[in-house]
Amino acid sequence: MQSIAEHLLVENIADVNCQGGVYGNALQVACWREHRDTVQLLLEHKADVNAQGGQCGNALHAAISKQNKDIVQLLLEHKADVNAQGGQFGNALQAASIGGNKDIVQLLLKHKADVNAQGGQYGNALQAASIGGNKDIIQLLLEHKAVVNTQCGQYGNALQAASWRGNKDSVQLLLKHKADVNAQGGQDGNALQAASIGGNKDIMQLLLKHKTDVNAQGGKYGNALQAASLRGNKDIVQLLLEHKANVNAQGESMGVPSRQLLLNNTSILSGFF
Repeated sequence: MQSIAEHLLVENIADVNCQGGVYGNALQVACWREHRDTVQLLLEHKADVNAQGGQCGNALHAAISKQNKDIVQLLLEHKADVNAQGGQFGNALQAASIGGNKDIVQLLLKHKADVNAQGGQYGNALQAASIGGNKDIIQLLLEHKAVVNTQCGQYGNALQAASWRGNKDSVQLLLKHKADVNAQGGQDGNALQAASIGGNKDIMQLLLKHKTDVNAQGGKYGNALQAASLRGNKDIVQLLLEHKANVNAQGESMGVPSRQLLLNNTSILSGFF
C-alpha cells in the first residue's frame, strides 16, 4: 500500500519544495524524524536538497543533528552542499563536531568540507570539537589542517573552549599543535581564565607550565584571580597566588581589585592575608 506521502507525490498533488513550518520543508522534517524511505522518496521527486530555512537550516544539518550517518550519506549522494551556511552551528562540519560523531565528521571531510569555515555559535569546527571534549575529532580536524589559533566564536579559540570544558587531553593536544596559550578573545578572555571559571586546577597547572600570563586582563571576570575569587575556589586562588597573580589588579569588566574580592569571600580568606 502506498504511503500518504508517496500517493500525493505520484499524483503530483503535493509541492515537494513547499516552504513553511518549524522545519522549513518536507525534506528537513523527514531528515529530523529519521525517515530514510521518505527522504529517498522526496529526493526522487526533486526535493531541493539544499533548500534553506527552518530550525536546522537545511536537510543536511537536520540529519547531522540526529547523528544519522545513513541519511547524511544519502543527502551527499544527491549533491547536498557540504559547506552550506545556516543553522545554529553555521555549517555541517561544526554541527557534526559538536555532536561528537567521528564517522560523520570523516564523511564530511571526505566530501571536501572546509575544515576552517567560520560561522555559527562556536565559530568553527575545531572550537566545536573542543567544547564537546572529543579528542579524536580534534585530532582528525588538525590532521586536515584546521588552524589551531583561529579567533572566532563564543569562546574565542579552541584552547579556551577546551579549557572551559575541562578536558585535559584536549588541552594537551592543542598545546602540542602550538595553540597560543596567551591568545585573547571570547567570553572568558583567555584560556587561563576559562579554566579558572571552571575550577579546573589540572588544566590551569598545565597552562601555567606553558607560560601563560597569570595576570592577563580580559573577559567578563577581568582576570583569572578574580574569576577564582568570585567562584570561591580556595585551591585555585592558592595556585594563582603561588604563580605571582597580582591581588591588586583591577579587572577590566569588574573594576574591583582581586584583593577586595578575596576579602569579601570569607571562605577563602584564611591564610592569605
